Amino acid sequence: MRILFKFLKVAFIALPLLAMRQDKPLRVIFFGDSITQAGVSPTGDITKMTEMLKSQGKESQYELMGAGIGGNKVYDLYLRLEDDVLSKKPDVVFIYVGINDVWHKTTYGTGTDPDKYVKFYEALIKKMKAQNIRVVVCTPTVIGERNDASNPQDGDLNYYSRLIREIATRNNLQLCDLRKHFQDYLVQNNPKNEEKGILTTDRVHLTDNGNKFLAEKMMEALVQK
Repeated sequence: MRILFKFLKVAFIALPLLAMRQDKPLRVIFFGDSITQAGVSPTGDITKMTEMLKSQGKESQYELMGAGIGGNKVYDLYLRLEDDVLSKKPDVVFIYVGINDVWHKTTYGTGTDPDKYVKFYEALIKKMKAQNIRVVVCTPTVIGERNDASNPQDGDLNYYSRLIREIATRNNLQLCDLRKHFQDYLVQNNPKNEEKGILTTDRVHLTDNGNKFLAEKMMEALVQK
C-alpha cells in the first residue's frame, strides 16, 4: 500500500511537468544567408510558414525563428553558431547554406572549396547534435532558373548538393532536397527556359511564388516524422 502511495505521489508530480513540456512550442531556427534573412519579411517563406500553421490551428505548437545574414557562407555560419543558434536553445535547426559558397567563386573569387565546405558543415552538425538538436540539412537551390543545365553555376550547385546528400546519409540526418524540388518545378513551369522570374527575382532571391514554394517544402520537412 505504501509503495502504491509513493507511485501515485510521483505520478501526480510528474504529470503536470509532462503537460508543461508538451505545451511548450517546438522552437525551429532557420540558419542561412540572405534568402533566409528575407524569410522573415512580410512575404517571406518563414512568414508564410507561420501563416500556414495558423490556418491549420497549429501556431501554438511551433515557434519559427530566422537566423539569416546576407552574403553568408558556411564558414560565417560556423562563426556565429553560438550566438545566433545555440544560445536560443532550439529544438530543430534547418541549415540552408551553399549559394554564396558557389556564387562568390565567380563573382568575388571568395567562394568555399568543396573540402572546406564539408569540413565546416559537419562541424556545425557536430555542435548541434551535441545539444540534441534535430538538424535538417538543405541542398542549395538555384543560381539561374534555366531548366536545361545551362546556368553557369549548375555544375557546382549539383556537386555541392551531392555533398549535402552525402553529409545527410553519413550523419543520419533529415534531408530537405531543395535543389531537386526547384529543378523539378522549373522543368514543369518554365517552358520558355527563362533565367529568372519564375521562382526568383534575380536568379537567386525569391519571388512571392518562390517563397510560397519554399515554405511548402520546408513545412513538409518540418512535420515529417
